[in-house]
Amino acid sequence: MTRLPNMLDRDQLPDGLRESYDRVAGSRGGTVSGPYGILLHSPELAERGAALSEYLRWNSALTPAQRELAIMTAAREFDANVMWAGHVRLGREAGVRDEAIDCIAHRGDAAGLTTEEGEIVRYVRELLQTNRVSAPTFEALHQRLGDQGIVDLTGLVGYYAFVGSVLNAFEVEPADGARALPTL
Repeated sequence: MTRLPNMLDRDQLPDGLRESYDRVAGSRGGTVSGPYGILLHSPELAERGAALSEYLRWNSALTPAQRELAIMTAAREFDANVMWAGHVRLGREAGVRDEAIDCIAHRGDAAGLTTEEGEIVRYVRELLQTNRVSAPTFEALHQRLGDQGIVDLTGLVGYYAFVGSVLNAFEVEPADGARALPTL
């Protein structure tokens, strides 16, 4: 059970929140899920978060597979089951290999991944575990992604650190039957 009511049902909201709900839902395919049921307790934060999410998920310089690989890695680093459950499906749809998903889920050695997968996983892990990225990790991925790509990836990691913090602080759990992270 979440620590605050999870405002996912528009019909149960006071009139003043319905406009914010509609704007958030409009940027997310017509639904409110994940952290947004909690974030609607602060309507402007929810709307601004949704706008950033919309750019990072649909308009950034990253390919869908790169994006989902980074998001799943952030989900694992935060042990955020809601984030994991939603993005494993999206990752598979984007072409992320099952071997990469399993490596991330079990915090496996990134050396067993393709070069691109390993670079992305190492970058996200380093940034979230140490708040820094080593020069070799940065340079390899910067060479692959270019200036905008590396900035977009870093923004994506920061956004999903925000999402993971909200999900964990408010104890938001995935729907029954959703794929959970393995306990390590």
